[in-house]
Amino acid sequence: MLITRETDYALRILRALQDGKRHTMKVLCEQEAIPKQFAYKIIAKLAKEGIVQNIRGNRGGCLLSCDLRELNLYQLLEIMGEDYHINACMQSGYECTWEKTCKGSCEIRKKLRSIQRRLVDELDDYSIFFLINGE
Repeated sequence: MLITRETDYALRILRALQDGKRHTMKVLCEQEAIPKQFAYKIIAKLAKEGIVQNIRGNRGGCLLSCDLRELNLYQLLEIMGEDYHINACMQSGYECTWEKTCKGSCEIRKKLRSIQRRLVDELDDYSIFFLINGE
């Protein structure tokens, strides 16, 4: 599946944080119906990439650190470590056994490559802000 539950939860977290306020993990999880064990892992990934700021301690919480208009779905999928390839042969470094054995060019792979390019372009066109707000 292209968008896993983890990416869906990341979108929910970003939706909650778009108000610019600091949110505790407890509030985020309750407001967006996210299990805590997922939320901590997702926040860590988002913080590592500078998307959110995770403040520890009694007065801690999470803050949005980026403009959601500048973050697109393709970038979020990469941050979350999702496999957005439509087939294994689209992955970097893949060695096609059919092409190797038959010493020919695989027409299926050519067509899938075209579809993959269009998919990446489409994912790149949608900002997280648009997905959340429709604007």
